[in-house]
Amino acid sequence: MLGDDIMNMQAMLCVDIMNIQAMLDVYIMSMQTMLDVDNMSMQTMVGVNIMSMLTMLGVDIMSMLAVLDVHIMSMQTMLDVDNMTMQTMLGVDNMSMLTMLGVDIMSMLKLQRKWLARWLVMLMIGIGTALVATIIEICIEYITEYKFLALKKLFDFCRTYSCLAVPLLAWVAFNALVVAAGSALVTYVAPQAAGSGIPQIKCYLNGVKIPGLLSIKTLAAKMFGVILSVGGGLACGKEGPMIHSGSIVAAGISQGRSKLCNKDFKVFEYFRSDNERRDFVSGGAAAGVSAAFGAPIGGVLFTLEEGASFWNQSLTWRIVFASMLATFAVNLLLSAVHGHPSDLSNPGLISFGRFPDISYQAIELPIFLLMGVVGGFSGAFFNAINYRLTVFRHKYICPKRWLMVLEAMLVAAISALLGFVMIFFVHDCRDNLDDEHYETRIQVFCPDGQYNAMGDIFFKSPEASLVSMLHEPADAFQATTLITLVIPYFLLACWTYGLSVSSGVFIPSLLIGAVWGRLIGLGFLQIVPSMGNNIGKYALIGAACQLGGTVRMTISLTVILVECTGDIKFGLPIMLCLMLAKWVGDFFNKGLYDMHIYMMGIPILPWDAPEMSYTVFASEIMNSPSTCLHQVETAKRIVEVLREHPHQGYPVIEPCEGSQEIMGDKAYGRCKGLILNSQLGVLLKHKVFDQVSPKPVLDISHFRDVHTSYTMINSSGKRKNDIQLTDEEMKYTIDLTPYMNPAPYQVTQHASLPRIFRLFRGLGLRHLLVVNEKHEVAGMITRKDLAKYRETQQGGSVRMRELSIQEY
Repeated sequence: MLGDDIMNMQAMLCVDIMNIQAMLDVYIMSMQTMLDVDNMSMQTMVGVNIMSMLTMLGVDIMSMLAVLDVHIMSMQTMLDVDNMTMQTMLGVDNMSMLTMLGVDIMSMLKLQRKWLARWLVMLMIGIGTALVATIIEICIEYITEYKFLALKKLFDFCRTYSCLAVPLLAWVAFNALVVAAGSALVTYVAPQAAGSGIPQIKCYLNGVKIPGLLSIKTLAAKMFGVILSVGGGLACGKEGPMIHSGSIVAAGISQGRSKLCNKDFKVFEYFRSDNERRDFVSGGAAAGVSAAFGAPIGGVLFTLEEGASFWNQSLTWRIVFASMLATFAVNLLLSAVHGHPSDLSNPGLISFGRFPDISYQAIELPIFLLMGVVGGFSGAFFNAINYRLTVFRHKYICPKRWLMVLEAMLVAAISALLGFVMIFFVHDCRDNLDDEHYETRIQVFCPDGQYNAMGDIFFKSPEASLVSMLHEPADAFQATTLITLVIPYFLLACWTYGLSVSSGVFIPSLLIGAVWGRLIGLGFLQIVPSMGNNIGKYALIGAACQLGGTVRMTISLTVILVECTGDIKFGLPIMLCLMLAKWVGDFFNKGLYDMHIYMMGIPILPWDAPEMSYTVFASEIMNSPSTCLHQVETAKRIVEVLREHPHQGYPVIEPCEGSQEIMGDKAYGRCKGLILNSQLGVLLKHKVFDQVSPKPVLDISHFRDVHTSYTMINSSGKRKNDIQLTDEEMKYTIDLTPYMNPAPYQVTQHASLPRIFRLFRGLGLRHLLVVNEKHEVAGMITRKDLAKYRETQQGGSVRMRELSIQEY
């Protein structure tokens, strides 16, 4: 029977292959098994390929697959062949094969282009952040160099002619005027450029939009503001603002347009969604840390620990790429500026330098842990003082902008005055060595050939002073010099953070910790002289503990310090000390950034819901009654809603039996969807009325390019000349159904606060509908409604409280 020709057998039997299978109640694979042949042998016996055989049988390939209830990929698996073999068997070309596989070649190319564009944007972010960092560093270098050289000449001249009041006045005047310029730039041009910007970026990555935070105007004010702040002698650093600057660079590049210049470059339009922009801002923040400290891995961990609330695996590698590129670009640019482009010896704006011969012994670990406790206490004290200063500032100074500039000038003048007084009264003289800081060292009252150690600290940038604390030998500074320095500088740093200037707290905190770390090291070496005289390790641990106790960072700060020193040996003690400093500081108050977020009243959501919130339900949290719209609304009512109730989103309802009308315009009904404020503005702007023919056709680009929500429509229906409606058009209707979100996230009235919290935190929601058992809109929950529930831990006690929300 096997020797007969199968096709002749079919003709004799007058049946086709499908009938044979039906009669035998077997499939092709079962038939093959009975015949004990493979796929190709089966075709050879038949004498045709699959496509010819199906043509003879009058069967279409797609119809056959539908009958057999299999997909082409499943058939390929059953036949155990690769793509090319399958294609040969079917007798089709590449395009036909893709069509049979259900692949849209244009969609595939679009996805590939979008994937490649993400990497291109990250590359541009790394290079752009490096350029910003290089400009800031070069400008600060030149300003501080010429400033201190001029002051040194004045000191040397007046030392001979007894006119030391002249350098004092010059120092105070220069600091005050330079800082006044920087403060005015921030206060009057871009208020969002004040401070380090880290709390605001943290809020943005948490899902909170802050107007003006990521604009080009803010970037310019940030750059020049931090140059003038550091050049003006304030107790601040440039490293913190680099995180904000990198985020602005990322936001600008990824959107492919400039709102300030009103210019759209028509590139990267598919990245103009909130989640895509947030991912790029995460990369920009990491690139900023990397450019500042030369720590790419630390930058990624900083973004993950302190900033990003939404993270995915594919984002990690792109952020590492941007961070690595930022470090390399800064290294290349700064090395070229310094005259040795092939050396690549400037991985970041600051380098702690190498510790080639540094080590520690087991007996020193308890000392390091004690320093962690000291760092926790010191950081908590710093935050407590800064909190009270900030509250006073918001109450009495911030209402008048000229007072904010005047305060910054006052702090700059006092900084110069305190520096002069400490130089004048502390007689710590050291032999003057011919090194890189030789030209700016001042003699004051020291003998010839020596310099004033306190003057050496103040006549350098804060970064250079930090490096001196880490690497100078044990006898470079007397204990009285360090004690005299640490207390005034601590208070100056407390006063400076929060001024209306661009400034960071990283370097001042590190410098304060390095100073008291050297003091502890000097005391320990006096008790145990056999431990040697390498005091840099105590300064390093002290610097880490002070910064950790202030900002409460652990993982990322450990990696940043290890990368900055280039030595993994101190990874364990640094990590243990940072954990201890955080625990001690958390016992008394919040971290500095969290404290300022709290005082700004930004509705940021923490990692977890309050522990004691399981008895709080949606019916207690929601805003009710909620402003609702019907599926078909008049233009007049939409304009009234936008003007009188400028919320970000509105439920769309369908009136049903038993619904109530509350306060005239607040209606209950069956939930049909949710529409945003900005979408309503677009519909009015393009006049998508049901009575207009032909009706305008809108696509996603019309809604994606809306920069702001339409909340400022006046009584005539106009907003900055964007929307103009006649009295007749105000009577027209708009069908909201095609434009609303028909499946918004919603919960019942009995949902608990932790469950609602997880929805907001995990999905980045801004609105959540609350419905009753009839699926009618009962209310609306926003981020503010969740953020008002705060869990406080202080002095060992834990409690939850509900804050009041006040509209300004």
